[in-house]
Amino acid sequence: MRAPLISILTPFKNTEVYLSDCIKSILNQTYTHWELIIIDDHSSDNSYEIVEQFAKSDSRIKLSKNKGKGIISALQQAFAKSSGEFVTRMDSDDIMTSNKLEVLAENLINHGKKHVAVGLVEYFSAHGVGPGYKSYETWLNQLTLKGNNYDEIYKECVIPSPCWLIHREDLIACDAFNPNIYPEDYDLTFRFYKHNFKCIPCDKVIHKWRDYSTRTSRTHMHYAQNHFTSLKTLHFLDIDHNIEKTPVIWGAGTKGKLMAKLFIERNIDFHWICDNPKKIGKHIYGKELLEFRALAEIENPQSLVTVANKEAQKEIRAYLKKLNLEPIKDYIFFC
Repeated sequence: MRAPLISILTPFKNTEVYLSDCIKSILNQTYTHWELIIIDDHSSDNSYEIVEQFAKSDSRIKLSKNKGKGIISALQQAFAKSSGEFVTRMDSDDIMTSNKLEVLAENLINHGKKHVAVGLVEYFSAHGVGPGYKSYETWLNQLTLKGNNYDEIYKECVIPSPCWLIHREDLIACDAFNPNIYPEDYDLTFRFYKHNFKCIPCDKVIHKWRDYSTRTSRTHMHYAQNHFTSLKTLHFLDIDHNIEKTPVIWGAGTKGKLMAKLFIERNIDFHWICDNPKKIGKHIYGKELLEFRALAEIENPQSLVTVANKEAQKEIRAYLKKLNLEPIKDYIFFC
């Protein structure tokens, strides 16, 4: 197999407990033609010194300090310093299986440009993996097995931030890491989707995703639900919003209200429906909440469902099917 250089971009901050395991897993790769561009994002522990020792013994490890602040700045700096034909990202607290780069590289070589190589992931934790994360892992892997990750892109991030590989030219084409938008991994996934980069199916677990209470995705404000909802709504308006259709927001909870505000701020007219009898007929932000059956009377609707309850979602799907409406074209589930 031809062996293009793979650039691994890795920001880190105060992960001294996990860094050695992470770097050792990279050193143990069966695919050896890689460079690790690893950026210290102002650590206050011994993280820098740990990486420095590895860098002294292996010239493929290139360490520097973030000139800016935050993960996006670190990724921008890492990418600017990289030179690989293929590019991937790795989190400093996770572990690669020994064949990860080999599996990703082989798939990407076989399929060519305008593809994203992805793989199955497995959460692990010293204190046990919670049901929410286990459910996310199962859902994500089911999509990856068939390569139809984008089918449910508006629900959650459908490509794990540390488990993809792409041609450098394609990453540049989708303007990766340039906008200061969080969550940056979800934003990048939408960019892959917008550029129609196809996900390559994979049936191998190649990434061990560590969960712990102080992980950035659990604690930082940039990964709060309001950021996710705003990101999804804005990408919908850019990619899948059909201006010939009538937007219909379904649900008046926190996500529905945030979506409504974004529409109002952009002077986009919409209908607002729900199935909560306490809210039907009331006005929020000057918009009347209609009973969900009003959808049948709305001409050419495109429904944006923000209802998270799984049983309610089943009923909503049944109703949408009854109206002969189609996914994406006529409705999208945002939860």
